[in-house]
Amino acid sequence: MVTATRDRAREIVAAVVDPEVPVLTIDDLGVLRDVRLDGETVTVTITPTYSGCPAVDAIRDDIVLALTSAGFDDVVVSTTLTPAWTTDWMSDAGRRKLTEYGIAPPSGRAPAGPIRVKLSVACPRCGSLDTREVSRFGSTSCKSHWECRACLEPFDHFKAL
Repeated sequence: MVTATRDRAREIVAAVVDPEVPVLTIDDLGVLRDVRLDGETVTVTITPTYSGCPAVDAIRDDIVLALTSAGFDDVVVSTTLTPAWTTDWMSDAGRRKLTEYGIAPPSGRAPAGPIRVKLSVACPRCGSLDTREVSRFGSTSCKSHWECRACLEPFDHFKAL
């Protein structure tokens, strides 16, 4: 019964939506690291996309609200910064959701050594590689702003970290 309850708690937490990219859940994003049940206490561990992420407080509040609304009265949300979050933790479903939402997903693995120069990003609307980076900083710190020269649409690109 405890396993079923822990699985239910994890299912509830996994459905919490990222406040900055509402098409993704924290599970899609890879921010959700662990859900434990210790007696009546549900302990959720998250790793923010970066240490200064302004969405952490909203995510924590949304986790507590989701679990308490489902009848879990004692909820602890723990934040861990190690290992550091990476876009490699993003699920394939999350990457597809970003594309469907109009945000180019991160491609490839984050570099361990020298930083690779990204010459273009495929437009999530028309697929063209004839794109250019308008600003390294987009609507949130984890995205950059791009435009497509083929379809003339602007779009965000989720940075590979």
